[in-house]
Amino acid sequence: MKKRVLVVEDDAHIRLGLCDALRAEGYDVTDCRNGAQAGPLIKQLKPNLLILDIMLPGKSGFDLCREIRAGKNRVPILMLSAKGQEIDKVVGLELGADDYVTKPFSLRELLARVQALLRRAEAGGGTASDLPMEIAFGKVRIDCKALRGKRGKEPIELTPRELKVLSVLFRERGNAVSRESLLNEVWGVEYYGTTRTLDQLIVKLRQKIEDVPGEPRHLVTVHTLGYRLET
Repeated sequence: MKKRVLVVEDDAHIRLGLCDALRAEGYDVTDCRNGAQAGPLIKQLKPNLLILDIMLPGKSGFDLCREIRAGKNRVPILMLSAKGQEIDKVVGLELGADDYVTKPFSLRELLARVQALLRRAEAGGGTASDLPMEIAFGKVRIDCKALRGKRGKEPIELTPRELKVLSVLFRERGNAVSRESLLNEVWGVEYYGTTRTLDQLIVKLRQKIEDVPGEPRHLVTVHTLGYRLET
């Protein structure tokens, strides 16, 4: 059965080019140019993958991504960023996007990322099935199923990817984990991005789990290698 892909992009030239390329690869493709119209389409079509532009009429890609994840829908999301700014990429990943491509992009790279995301989804990558029931250290207590917990009395809300990174570090607590190992396990071996994405996620995690994020006691950097969780 063909994989269903929904392309949400308001630029007609980009949208039509993407759809043609995806159909040539054998995907069942539906396109939409308005963010507000995409929500009902997602419920109706139940796509296997969503390609989502950030700047959209009706509703932004950020808002749409937030709503999708709030509804517990784990459809893989590949975001398109026109600005090429690091903050756009970080915000998209924080909201639950699985990957991003910066315009202008090569169709070959985008198709490779689509294929990688679909393979990872089929293999169950990024699900909570391999997570512990609870992560606990210091003042931190996290309910992995609920994606929330507390640092002392302060509530913590985690994105699925933040939780996955933290669970890998918790499993290997006391040991150094390389950036490459974290990227391979959390993003998948076919991930095309850089370690900068991981570093930005670590910054956000520290803001949630550390008393003083700038002087971390638990999520520490291992120089030139990666990170270690001290419990």
